[in-house]
Amino acid sequence: MLSLNQASEIVDAALGKARELGLRPLTVTVLDPGGHPIVVKREDDAGILRPQIAHAKAWGCLGTGHGGAAGARHATRDPAFFSALAAMSEGRVASSRGGVLVRDAEGALLGAVGVSGDRPENDETVAVAGVEKAGLVADAG
Repeated sequence: MLSLNQASEIVDAALGKARELGLRPLTVTVLDPGGHPIVVKREDDAGILRPQIAHAKAWGCLGTGHGGAAGARHATRDPAFFSALAAMSEGRVASSRGGVLVRDAEGALLGAVGVSGDRPENDETVAVAGVEKAGLVADAG
């Protein structure tokens, strides 16, 4: 499982990358393997739903066992399944880029990161950058 220090490093590095790229205000959430928040940061002027969306992206990765890019591809191919998944999870799953699983060098699951606020591909870019800056492996799918 991720420590508070590791989760904080991921979030701060992701937000730093976002500022470097000039992205819109973001929210970044890091969850433990059980789906519980470790760190959540919402930048000034980020939309009021961004924390829930970031959480849903990370939670969806944990729930399905793959990164948000894979989830987005699957949702496109089988929208009925993902509609059912959203209903079963009481709306807590967002199958979208910007959610990544966090693994150690051996592939063990440590948690997940969700980013929301810009285009999905940009959210994913900063999520991956944050995880890698912490010396861990990002599984975007």
